[in-house]
Amino acid sequence: MKNFRFIWHGLWVAPYTLFRLIPQANRIIRNEQSTVEERFQMAWKIVNFMRRHFKTKTYVYGLENIPKEDGFVTYSNHQGKYDALCIFEAMDRHTSVLWERKQASRILSRQICSLIDAVKIDLQDPRDIVNAISKCTDIVNSGRNIIIFPEGGYTDNHNEMQDFNTGCFTVNLRTKCTIVPVVLYDAYKAMNTNHLGRVETQVHILPSIPYSEYEGLKKAEIAELVKARIEKKLQELRAQSPDQIGIGADKILEYKK
Repeated sequence: MKNFRFIWHGLWVAPYTLFRLIPQANRIIRNEQSTVEERFQMAWKIVNFMRRHFKTKTYVYGLENIPKEDGFVTYSNHQGKYDALCIFEAMDRHTSVLWERKQASRILSRQICSLIDAVKIDLQDPRDIVNAISKCTDIVNSGRNIIIFPEGGYTDNHNEMQDFNTGCFTVNLRTKCTIVPVVLYDAYKAMNTNHLGRVETQVHILPSIPYSEYEGLKKAEIAELVKARIEKKLQELRAQSPDQIGIGADKILEYKK
């Protein structure tokens, strides 16, 4: 079993989750007059609660690389259940997520998806993939941001990368938007291991890639460009010594005191 940590900590927070967080979220979701800000703050509250009670500290680097103008796509490597949550919390920006449909249907994930207007995708259904990419395009064209994991899913890859699905780069070709590469390191430790103690993870926001830099490239070439930058950073992080972790972090998302 590779998710004992998720099950164990999930049971500890179940009462508060079931009787406080979910009812609060559902009230905001049902309320047609709730604002985007109210929905975002509720989603942030859920994510922050889960991270702290899962004893996960996250070091965030590169906040200066987040574009000042919204309407960008974040592409990141994929390691586990914590990935979208930690990027969402690290950036602290209104952003949606391209979320695998089965994962998005689970408790709490379902609420977060509704609050941030996430796009659900069935990776086994070609028609659903086309529709999901079209929705992601609409989100970016409307001036909002979205997080996409080009690897599609995750297994036991940990800090190693998998192949990129080039189809998701259709979004930036259609919108000519800025690309923000993000590197996750040790993110799998938060919810996809059997270790029950405190863990530390890292989020590295890399320099953005404007349209002028990838103009004229094909989807596969853009995918290789983004993947190469993420892989280069991963190699640097794999070579770091433990005493370097946390040095120079722009933000530290603490675990529960």
